[in-house]
Amino acid sequence: MPHAVIVDVVRTPSGRGKPGGALSAVHPVDLAAHVLTALLERSGLESRQVDDVLMGCVSQVGDQAMNIARHAVLAAGFDETVPAVTIDRQCGSSQQAAHFAAQGVIAGAYDIVIAAGVESMSRVPLGSSRVGGTKAPGLVHRYPGGLVNQGVSAELIAQKWGFTREQLDAYSAESHRRAADAWSRGAFDSQVLPVRGGAEAVAFDETVRTGTTVESLAGLKPAFRTDELAARFPDLDWRITAGNSSPLTDAASAALIMSEEKAAELGLTPRARFHSFAVVGDDPIMMLTGPIPATRRILERSDLTIADLDAYEVNEAFASVPLAWQQDLDADPAKLNPWGGAIALGHAVGASGTRLLGTLVSHLEATGGRYGLQTMCEGGGMANATIIERL
Repeated sequence: MPHAVIVDVVRTPSGRGKPGGALSAVHPVDLAAHVLTALLERSGLESRQVDDVLMGCVSQVGDQAMNIARHAVLAAGFDETVPAVTIDRQCGSSQQAAHFAAQGVIAGAYDIVIAAGVESMSRVPLGSSRVGGTKAPGLVHRYPGGLVNQGVSAELIAQKWGFTREQLDAYSAESHRRAADAWSRGAFDSQVLPVRGGAEAVAFDETVRTGTTVESLAGLKPAFRTDELAARFPDLDWRITAGNSSPLTDAASAALIMSEEKAAELGLTPRARFHSFAVVGDDPIMMLTGPIPATRRILERSDLTIADLDAYEVNEAFASVPLAWQQDLDADPAKLNPWGGAIALGHAVGASGTRLLGTLVSHLEATGGRYGLQTMCEGGGMANATIIERL
């Protein structure tokens, strides 16, 4: 079977996902088209050579409705013969797009494919596509108390693993410190594409707050407590805040994936290859613990151990998620999100999967590492895991 390789990964900067954010004036179709165009320009490919474009997007309504992947392909000037499909696996949507793309290459269905993701959370607020689905009678029958929002799940994880508010805030402050340090060293320069979001081009992640400290985060109030939820979960002490959560974000990202043979034929140098894949379901109330069983499954399938991995990108939806993952896997904290994570770099939900992939590839190249793991918690209690090998 052919190997699926990563030739290039690009992304936009992260803009705050609210009115007035640095990228809020940019239509998500154009944001996604920007990264698609860049992949062709950087590789010297013609759009006709691309077999398919698979794009993650979570809130597929409003500006992101009607198969935004196809609209982005057309807005990017791709040949009309290039197809595209939009994928929703919640926060892991574009990681799943990368899985499908690579698996299509391995199966011989694709020679060249783009996996991408986009989310404009300023223009299409998170939850816009939720129209009563969680109130379906069959679901309510199985979960009489109802499903909860992810903030409550993050609280339940913090309580189960015993993380204090200070631990959560300290982790978050470190995420900002690492991200700011990586930006200052030019670590993201090769993958981030400036975007004209208004009068001036946006070239840096607006979400990184240089100088964030535990003390500055300590004054923030819990973000998800309501009287109704407090009555349902009386044992929670409510320690998840805006400061130890990922911010709402606008961004797009994309990866150029092809067979190793096709890359050689075109004279392109692969940066990494896909080594192993896993996807799991987990408790939909705890919801965000999926990366733990997903990692265990992928390590079993890959015949690797946690010690064999040189870096791990575990999406920082909330600080309690990577902390619980690290504790359960007995993972090295220095290898965990070494250039900062979503708490600092942003979490444009549909785009985060390929954003993490680009960060992981670049970090392995910068440090000479061989194997890297990427895993993400996902709404509804799921998680994807990917292991790549630097070439």
